[in-house]
Amino acid sequence: EAQVVESGGGLVQVGGSLRLSCAASGFTLDDYAVAWFRQAPGKEREGLSCISNSDGSVNYEDSVMGRFTIVSDSAKNTVFLQMNNLRPEDTAVYYCTTGVNPIPYGHSCHWLKYDYQRWGQGTQVIVSS
Repeated sequence: EAQVVESGGGLVQVGGSLRLSCAASGFTLDDYAVAWFRQAPGKEREGLSCISNSDGSVNYEDSVMGRFTIVSDSAKNTVFLQMNNLRPEDTAVYYCTTGVNPIPYGHSCHWLKYDYQRWGQGTQVIVSS
């Protein structure tokens, strides 16, 4: 069964860092787009970042630009989200997601422009002040 599994969440102090992992099984992430979303209590799920493994392009939501970095490791079949300078408002459940088909070369991976359908179960991040 093709699936993605997140890990790496936890409790961290303001200003700290975490690295989230999105590991794929049952398929390879080559040529797929992978995005990270999060959902805070009482709020809608929001897109944060994405990477196209087809052409290497990336996108970031404004509030995480410069603090979060998305990286794909094909050898590990995993996409990472490095999160630095964490803030209390970053507290949320973080999800990774992919499409069910490879993304065409040159197609934007932005979550408003691409259909993400395969979701993980999420990993909790708590930023304590």
